[in-house]
Amino acid sequence: MSDPKTKILNDVIVKGNLFEKEDMVVSGQIDGNINAQNLEINQTSKVKGNIKTNKTRINGSVVGDITSDYTHLSRSADVKGKLSQKFLSIDEGAKIDIKTKTSN
Repeated sequence: MSDPKTKILNDVIVKGNLFEKEDMVVSGQIDGNINAQNLEINQTSKVKGNIKTNKTRINGSVVGDITSDYTHLSRSADVKGKLSQKFLSIDEGAKIDIKTKTSN
């Protein structure tokens, strides 16, 4: 993600839903649902809520369901919930407690 439209910094706490038509990078804490074109959850992030995107990269903590065409869980990811995607990649070391469904 080259130049995201929205950045949530690591000292920010958001309670409520977020909607971004383009790209978003989250480094802070979100207690609500996220809907964005492309989303990156940084290692310092904690998200409690559902995520809906075209492309998602998770480096931090997520508790909730993720619906995305492309989902990548890095080795620092800690994810609990249901994943629904077309393509899924998981790095060795990622902490996962998930149910997943891959669709065309």
